[in-house]
Amino acid sequence: MTPAEADKILAANFAPWVLDLGLTVVELDDHRAVLRLPWSTRLAREGGGLSGQALMAAADTATVIAISAARGGFVPMTTVQQSTSFQRAVVEADVLVQTVLTKLGRRMAFADITMTAEGSAEIAARASTVYALLG
Repeated sequence: MTPAEADKILAANFAPWVLDLGLTVVELDDHRAVLRLPWSTRLAREGGGLSGQALMAAADTATVIAISAARGGFVPMTTVQQSTSFQRAVVEADVLVQTVLTKLGRRMAFADITMTAEGSAEIAARASTVYALLG
C-alpha cells in the first residue's frame, strides 16, 4: 500500500472531526505507519501545548492505517483499548506519529505508538492500542 492509498482510507473511513486534524500518511510498510499531525493553534491548550485529545486521536487513527497496510486494505475494526502517556509538551511543531504493529492476528491487533515533535528525537507521548478486527 502506498501513502496515497492510505490517505484515501483516511478520507473514506473517518469522521469529519478526525479529518479536521489534517493527518497525512508519511510512510508505511507491512508492520508500521507514520502519520503527520500538523501543528494548529486550534488544537492547542492554554499555555500553547498541543492537546492530549488530538494526540490520542492521531495515535488511534495511525493504528487503523497500520493495520490496513498490513492487511492490504481497510477492514472494519474497533478500538478495544488505548493507553497513552504524555512525556513533554509539543509547541508550534508538527507531530510524527509512528505506529508499529507488535501482533496482528485474525481477530485482534496490538500496536505501540510513539509521538515526537518534528525535528526532535525526544518522545512527546507514547501509546499502546488493542483492536478487534471485525471483517
